Amino acid sequence: MLHSGSADAGCVVSSDVCNGSCTKKEVSVTSTAISMTVGIVSNTLALFILIKAYHRFRFKSKAAFLLFASGLVVTDFLGHLINGSLALYVYASQKDWETFDPHKSLCDFFGVCMVFFGLTPLLLGSLMAVERCIGVTHPLFHTTALGSHHVKRLLGLTWLLGLLVALLPLLLQRSYQVQHSRSWCFFRLQGLRDWVDMLLPILFCMLGLLSLLVSLVCNTVTFLTLLRSRVQLDRDYHRHSRNTSHHSEMVCQLLAIMLVSCVCWGPILITGIIFSLQDHGEDQTSYTHMLLVVRMATWNQILDPWVYILLRKAVLKRLFQVALRLCSPHLTFRFQWQGSTLGSSRMEASSSVISRPDFICLQGPFLPDTAIQSCSSPPLTADERPPFTDI
Repeated sequence: MLHSGSADAGCVVSSDVCNGSCTKKEVSVTSTAISMTVGIVSNTLALFILIKAYHRFRFKSKAAFLLFASGLVVTDFLGHLINGSLALYVYASQKDWETFDPHKSLCDFFGVCMVFFGLTPLLLGSLMAVERCIGVTHPLFHTTALGSHHVKRLLGLTWLLGLLVALLPLLLQRSYQVQHSRSWCFFRLQGLRDWVDMLLPILFCMLGLLSLLVSLVCNTVTFLTLLRSRVQLDRDYHRHSRNTSHHSEMVCQLLAIMLVSCVCWGPILITGIIFSLQDHGEDQTSYTHMLLVVRMATWNQILDPWVYILLRKAVLKRLFQVALRLCSPHLTFRFQWQGSTLGSSRMEASSSVISRPDFICLQGPFLPDTAIQSCSSPPLTADERPPFTDI
């Protein structure tokens, strides 16, 4: 492969200087290639699952969420493909920016991609949380106001907002800067800066933190609303079968996306604000920490698609059943009819007749119609009761 050969060539050139730096470079190139490959494969698989689910579920409450989720997965896919290719090219060029990028055009493009593919997934995650919150708390308004064309417009506006923030430094004639590790480009965080250079990364970080906050609030409201609805309908097995199941599946996915975003993007957003307000000069420890949180942020685009791959209704149902078998085996049958959305009302009625009969026939043949009637209708009076059922 190209990156392996380049890394070996770099080791030959710098072997008389430091052998340890070559090993570190090979590890960085290998980790970048593996991360890029895993991210592309994971997002492709998740996109296939979402497209299949979109063609299967055509009602609007599910379709809007699947469109937003597909937009998020496509964004993560392109982020891995473009940013990973740029990083491999930088490593293949021995990180000699003065030679292969004398006009800093590649660095500006790299910086725009880093900001766009970093901020846009956070914005899409908050938008999905708002959509689910509206769908659960105001379903009629959601049905009328969030059609497919509205969702596509919101997707376009979100991508446009992310692109505007990414292009803002170039519009203000503030070029992106090669960072201390010389493997990526970002906002100007070191050297001579003015208030505009300090404002740009703060704007990026504040938008990211605001997106996480909106996701947290909306997902909390959605979860509490669904929990209250489930408690109220817990005695009626027929009413909370299918819609509540789909809502629960989507809320589980949103909670997982929010958790992944907070863990992966929280450190870099907070570190970016600190670096914007303070000049760390040549502090090697600070820039090593910055590189670490950047690598943590790249895992967000790898873990996001696995949320849709693993946290599906069928997988969740299987996990709940396994957990119930391990914890309390005698509760398995009850959970099967309460939690499953695949059981029909006919199966529930038949299981009720078999498990809890209202009478025992001691004389004459057994009449199925009479048995079903006695289970589904109120008890008969003494005058209306058939002679052979009178015990």
